[in-house]
Amino acid sequence: MLKAVLFDMDGVIVDTEPLHRKAYHQMFKDVNIDVNSELYESFTGQSTINICKRLVDHFRLIDTPEHLMHLKRKHYKYLFENDDELALIDGVLDLIKDYHSNDITLVVASSASMNGINQIFKRFNLDKYFKGKFSGADLKKSKPHPEIFTKAANFTGFNTSECMVIEDSTNGIKAARAAGIFCTAFKSEHSTGQDYSLANIVVSDFKEISVSNQNNFFIN
Repeated sequence: MLKAVLFDMDGVIVDTEPLHRKAYHQMFKDVNIDVNSELYESFTGQSTINICKRLVDHFRLIDTPEHLMHLKRKHYKYLFENDDELALIDGVLDLIKDYHSNDITLVVASSASMNGINQIFKRFNLDKYFKGKFSGADLKKSKPHPEIFTKAANFTGFNTSECMVIEDSTNGIKAARAAGIFCTAFKSEHSTGQDYSLANIVVSDFKEISVSNQNNFFIN
């Protein structure tokens, strides 16, 4: 039986990708690098500092990863406060309420910074539904390493066989599978260029994984 759900945030709970994309590309312009779409898509699911480390290595920049991260976060902060594209993913609030009302423990496990997670949760009033928050930016390893999901599952107090991850990225799906946790891939227009082949199931509508449909999808 499903006892806990570990949610990724970006692309699953909220569509921050347009804002992150704008912030990253403004940062790329700041440091004068040309990041093609293939390289950019490979970043999905990774923490900002690890992305910036990859950029410094890839382009042999004299700038530090921390400087790039500061630039990106400065742009994102401005966009978060001034851009009107930010919205919850269609149907996710109903799913969260459905799980919560059925006593399923909810945890967010995101590569975003804890500050970024808290910004989203405050803006959309989500704290009352979730028991815990985990930020990949606070951990030694980034997705596709399983550390974040292993820690989040341990936090729930349930066995991994009683947990499910909802992810939208190749790296996140790999992390969930490496942690030995059932993984639902959420495929949407916001998640381009991702590989869902390692997911246990793939859905494009959150109604497919509601509590009433649990016996149709959750296999432990």
